[in-house]
Amino acid sequence: MASSRKDSITIQALQITDAILVFSAFWLASMLRESILMRFTGRAVGDDSLTSMAWVLYIAVPFTPLVLERFGFYDRMRSKGSGSSAWQLTQGVFIIGLFIALFTLFAKIGEASRLILGFGGLLMFIFLFTRERIYHAWISSRRQHGLGGERVIITGSDTEIDELLADLDADAVSDWEIVERFDLASRTAVELYELLKRESVGRVIFATKDTPFDKVAQAVEVCELQGVEAWIAASFIRSQIARPVFDSVGSKPMLVLRSTPELSWELMAKEFIDRIGAFFIIAASLPLWIVAIVGIKIASPGAPAFFSQMRAGRYGKPFRMYKFRTMVANAEELLDEIKKKHGNQMDGPVFKLDHDPRIFPFGALLRKLSIDELPQLLNVLLGDISLVGPRPLPLYEVEAFNNISHRRRLSVKPGITCEWQAGGRNKITSFDDWVEMDLRYIDNWSLWLDFQIMLKTIPAVLFAKGAK
Repeated sequence: MASSRKDSITIQALQITDAILVFSAFWLASMLRESILMRFTGRAVGDDSLTSMAWVLYIAVPFTPLVLERFGFYDRMRSKGSGSSAWQLTQGVFIIGLFIALFTLFAKIGEASRLILGFGGLLMFIFLFTRERIYHAWISSRRQHGLGGERVIITGSDTEIDELLADLDADAVSDWEIVERFDLASRTAVELYELLKRESVGRVIFATKDTPFDKVAQAVEVCELQGVEAWIAASFIRSQIARPVFDSVGSKPMLVLRSTPELSWELMAKEFIDRIGAFFIIAASLPLWIVAIVGIKIASPGAPAFFSQMRAGRYGKPFRMYKFRTMVANAEELLDEIKKKHGNQMDGPVFKLDHDPRIFPFGALLRKLSIDELPQLLNVLLGDISLVGPRPLPLYEVEAFNNISHRRRLSVKPGITCEWQAGGRNKITSFDDWVEMDLRYIDNWSLWLDFQIMLKTIPAVLFAKGAK
């Protein structure tokens, strides 16, 4: 069954996991054999141990996932029953066992340990079946609790949408949460824009073979400017920013206009680096957390040490971001008054002010040393933000965007540091220039770019460069 790139990455990750489980099965089998021989015969393992049978691993470890794929073990993982999984696994284990037997016969290898082969095959079946069922149960649980589902909008007439859904494989779209069936023929691109902004949708599916071309083009532009993927079951549409690529949902070909980094092993590595990096930075910086909490309590008694605020995450989805409190307790209520009295050093919807009177002295020190940012590492652990990415803005600032193209900075997960944070925040006073830096980061993203920004952030923090 044809699969999307997202499903292909998932399958590859599962195949690597299964290869590790196969190795573990034969390793454990050799340990069991050693224990049995020592218990019943009193002799240690001889030359027929797993070390002398390494050729078995050369066959079983890399080829088991490939054989299982041939029997459809990785197809329809969301809806497949345990019986089908067990039968596919039985066939795959049998074929691998047959390969090993034929290799032993034709390569004229000495007699292999029957205990290792027997226990290894049995444990391999148990490990892989257990892994498959756990993964299936995890997917089902997330679906039942409304987690993990991808929020999508399908555009087209009722007939076009019904025809598209009928043509698609049910398993391929089972994780979709269809927010709305949007009739583009009778509604406007402005309505689609408001819907995308309100519902935090990550993908729009176009089933618009009979819809006027100009309406489709306008809707695609709305998706493009906001960084939302547009999947078109139609003819090619030229774009200025988005990169057109072909993908598939089940067996249905799709044209994707993507203006954000494509799902890849690099993005998966970024997620891993985020979580591991945040954990170790938190562990290493715990003394600073203690100093900050005690200092805030002394400098500003009666108010919490932590400040939290709703920020706009990926696609504008709200999340609660944490920082050490550096302002007076009623800072939010004083914002309008401060704007009237002192103005705003940043043009556009965001607010920046040197020597903000709401900041108490110890809070100014925390800001100067960027210690106030440390609690955001908790958001990284929670998956709300990354170590590197566009800075998350308060919801009221996002709502004040005048240029809808600015919303494309919301198309990736926000981060603690970015190009602006690492080097430009003491120079840039134009929000357009800030957004331009963020969009340049999105369009040219790579792990190496993230690494460069983190390297630039270190001296910016150590020397309090641009901190306000």
